[in-house]
Amino acid sequence: MTTAPLRIGVVCYPSMGGSGIVATEIGLGLAERGHDVHFVAYDVPARLVGHLDRVTFHRVEWQDYPLLNLCPYPLALATKLAEVSTAHRLDLLHVHYATPHATSAFLARQILGHRSPRVITSLHGTDITQVGRDPALLPVTRLSLLHSHALVVPSEYLRQAAYVELSLPTEVAIEVIPNFVDADYFRPAPRRPEVLSDRLGLPADRPPLLVHVSNFRPLKRVDDTLRVLATVRRTVPAVLVLVGDGPERPRAEALARELGLSDAVRFLGVQLDVRDVLQQADVFLLPSETEGFGLAALEALACGVPVVGSRVGGLPEVVADGETGLLCPPGDVPGMAAAVLRLLADPELQQRLARAARASVEHTWRREPLLDRWEEFYRRVLKAG
Repeated sequence: MTTAPLRIGVVCYPSMGGSGIVATEIGLGLAERGHDVHFVAYDVPARLVGHLDRVTFHRVEWQDYPLLNLCPYPLALATKLAEVSTAHRLDLLHVHYATPHATSAFLARQILGHRSPRVITSLHGTDITQVGRDPALLPVTRLSLLHSHALVVPSEYLRQAAYVELSLPTEVAIEVIPNFVDADYFRPAPRRPEVLSDRLGLPADRPPLLVHVSNFRPLKRVDDTLRVLATVRRTVPAVLVLVGDGPERPRAEALARELGLSDAVRFLGVQLDVRDVLQQADVFLLPSETEGFGLAALEALACGVPVVGSRVGGLPEVVADGETGLLCPPGDVPGMAAAVLRLLADPELQQRLARAARASVEHTWRREPLLDRWEEFYRRVLKAG
């Protein structure tokens, strides 16, 4: 098997959502190993910053025509993929989030014919459980996936969901490669008064700190974090930090005022780096309706922060209930509040879970071993061609 550097195209959404972060971290990790990585997106991915060796960004651009009352992004992306593949002789395209990226890759292959690279499609969650199964999109999504050379998901839950929700034949192989975290960067750290005062407006002897990070979509149930806080504060004067932005933020801000929590909630908006905030947290809240994996929870675990969240989707594969966090049914605000209070009232339990959280990352979720798996998988897909 050849060990020559690979020429890889990476397609992702450039936002702070999990699929974009995962795509960027995989691409950057492989570039550090000497491979040539070409990111193709409509904007620079959030974590793709600075001058990077062996990394090139290609912007997808298009014009809005009054006659076309729709976004031609999928077609423009297909054209750009064909251009970049030809100009840089790409070995493979790794597209993250099936809709519409797998379809754009399929179209690019039709343009290129025998000169087309191999295509790997990573499914990340809602492209299976919500968007992907939309009857208006399912036939096209399914066709595009069946014409990918390989399919990958980050959890066993999503592997099973892909077969059921997308009606994929069981003979179609779906590889499970978990997401990873840079455990040398996301790690426990001492209390830092400057983070508390400058970023959070809290005194050094601050009250217990709860943190939630998401894209503020309805399925993240951000409202539940506020209702959990309201219940917790009947016993403990905790503070909640909400990191992120999205369609649910105005409603969350209104609910915070309605519940009388304005002084106890910090809305930080989108943050390119959440490590400092996570390192100050006592508990990470993730009360989602569903989670394909739970990358935000994984970054919290790496910082030694126990997770209180929903027992749904792929999250139990990341957070071991009773060992690295406490899981409840989705929507169980009283149960989650009780779990938070249990941790805050029992420092020994909180520290035991914190140590186990960090140990689980060291054992299972470290960056380099999982980059090894990606590199081996890429070469295996190419060899199969």
